[in-house]
Amino acid sequence: MRIAKKVIEALNNKRPVVALESTIISHGMPYPRNVETALMVEEVIEKEGAVPATIGIIDGEPIIGMSKEEIEEFGHRKNIKKVSRKDLPIVIAKKEWGATTVATTMILAAKAKIEVFVTGGIGGAHRKAQETFDISADLEELENTDVTVISSGIKAILDIPLTLEILETKGVTVLSYQSDDIADFYTRHSHIKAENVVSSPYEIAEIIKAKRDFNLKGGILVANPIPEEFSMDETMMNQVINEALFEADKDHIKGKDITPYLLKSIVKKTGGESLEANIKLVLNNASLGAKVARELIKLR
Repeated sequence: MRIAKKVIEALNNKRPVVALESTIISHGMPYPRNVETALMVEEVIEKEGAVPATIGIIDGEPIIGMSKEEIEEFGHRKNIKKVSRKDLPIVIAKKEWGATTVATTMILAAKAKIEVFVTGGIGGAHRKAQETFDISADLEELENTDVTVISSGIKAILDIPLTLEILETKGVTVLSYQSDDIADFYTRHSHIKAENVVSSPYEIAEIIKAKRDFNLKGGILVANPIPEEFSMDETMMNQVINEALFEADKDHIKGKDITPYLLKSIVKKTGGESLEANIKLVLNNASLGAKVARELIKLR
C-alpha cells in the first residue's frame, strides 16, 4: 500500500484519521459533482480537526490518502472497477484502477490502522434476498473487520429489516445517533425502532474503545440520520424507489450493477433532489465521523 505522508504523520502522532471510500466518486455520482463532493467531505473532516484518507486503487496499488489530483482523475476516468473483497487480488495483480466499496475500504483502512470510516449508506440484503441471496459483502466485512462505519444507515433501496436481522446474527454492534429510528438514508424516519441509541460522539467512542479493549472481532455500524432540513418526503421516495426497482427487474439488472443503476434512476426520477440529499448526508456523516475519531484519540 501507499500511505500518504499526512496520514502516516497523523497516525504516528496519534492524531485522528478518517477513512473515505472511492466508489462514491466513480460510481455514486456524476462528474463533476462527485469530485466536488469528495473534496468537500475532506474539508469538513479537516475543519473538525481530523485528517481525511480517501482510499482507492491506482495501477494495482492501494492508496490510503489520495491526492486532489488523484481524486480528480478518479472522478472523470471511465471504466474504473467497483472492487469488493473478491475483486481485490485480481485488480492488484492486473495493476488496474479500482474504486473501493464499503467492504474493501474497511479492509484497507484496517490494514492502515484507521478505526473510523465515513460513507453514505452501507449495502445489505436486497429486496427478495430470501429468493435471490443478493446480500452485500459489506455485512460480511462488518462481522469480521475492526472498523467503525459512520453512515446514514442502510441504503433505502434495500430490505432494511432483513439487513438488520443479518447484522444481529453476525454480532455486529449497531448504534443509532440521536434518533429512536434507524436512519433511512434519504429520510430520517424509517419507522424501524433502534435498539441502541447514542447521544454524543464521546459515547460512540466509549463503545468503540470497549469493543477493542475486550478484543471483540468485527466492526461497529453507526446510523446517522440525514439532517431534518434535507430529509426527503417518505411517501414520494417509497414510490420512486419502487418504480426504480420494477424497472431494474424488467431490465434484468443484477449483482453489483444493481445499486448504481437504482441510484442513477432515483436521481433522474427526483429531478436531482436525491443527489443533493445524498451529498448533504455524506457531509453530515463526515462531521460526525471526525468528531468520533477525535474523541477516540482522547480516550486512548
